[in-house]
Amino acid sequence: MFQGASSLSLDAKGRLSVPTRHRAALGAELTVTKHPDGCLMVFPRPQWEQFRERIAQLPMSAQWWKRIFLGNAMDVETDGTGRVLISPELRAAAGLARDVVLLGMGTHLELWDRATYEAKEAEAMQAAMPDVLKDFSF
Repeated sequence: MFQGASSLSLDAKGRLSVPTRHRAALGAELTVTKHPDGCLMVFPRPQWEQFRERIAQLPMSAQWWKRIFLGNAMDVETDGTGRVLISPELRAAAGLARDVVLLGMGTHLELWDRATYEAKEAEAMQAAMPDVLKDFSF
């Protein structure tokens, strides 16, 4: 289970150093793909395969969602020092430059441009709480 946020930096080649606390759970083989909210999703390969099967089962009316998730997916491997290369195409799609946030989302991680994440989080915090959360005790 992935949780928590890590502020990280991409190096000049677009490599991300995976935090030590996530390395064992992620494993050496990962899949990275676009998320419609403007970030990237980072999956350990077993979780990716489950997600991929669910997406592949979507009806033809969801063909563009298949293209977004499956058509942009890239398999990557961590190197000996725990780094992952994020492709230029995926970096551009998520607007990733140097400063990023890696956010644990349970079965996967999200990779955000830090400024974008902070702006979207601030916007969410100012909005009314969604009805689905009204019964939670905080």
